[in-house]
Amino acid sequence: MISFRPMQENEFSRYTDYFVSDYAHEISENYGLSLSDSLKQAQETVETSFPQGPLTESETLLCIIKSGEIIGYIWYRPDQNNKSVYIYDFHILPDQQGQGYGKQALKTLEENLSQQGFKHIKLRVAADNTRAQHVYEASGFRVTGINMNKTI
Repeated sequence: MISFRPMQENEFSRYTDYFVSDYAHEISENYGLSLSDSLKQAQETVETSFPQGPLTESETLLCIIKSGEIIGYIWYRPDQNNKSVYIYDFHILPDQQGQGYGKQALKTLEENLSQQGFKHIKLRVAADNTRAQHVYEASGFRVTGINMNKTI
């Protein structure tokens, strides 16, 4: 069974190490920036989004738990006015992937958010991330638009 718990302060640096590197590679590959510039941008995203670390009130940063162990992370921002949440990051650790935990985590998240009165879950997935696209589509998400970019 999958569950969630708030990320603790002592776990935040492990999360940000993963996130900055992963997000920087996505920025570099999808927007044509150098890896150095992408790393700076990813680090700035963490610093501005989490000024109080994992305790930042406007953000929800959770550890995904299975059998008492962390198997992934989810970061989202709730919007009470629109009864929606926007997922900024959803990650199952590499050694836990391919076992259905991503789909289970999304189902548990949906149930939890529904009980809290939320009506929509929104997110963006990189065009080349077919694994994530499959997980989201299998979990009932549908494409609502296409992001585009042109480097000039």
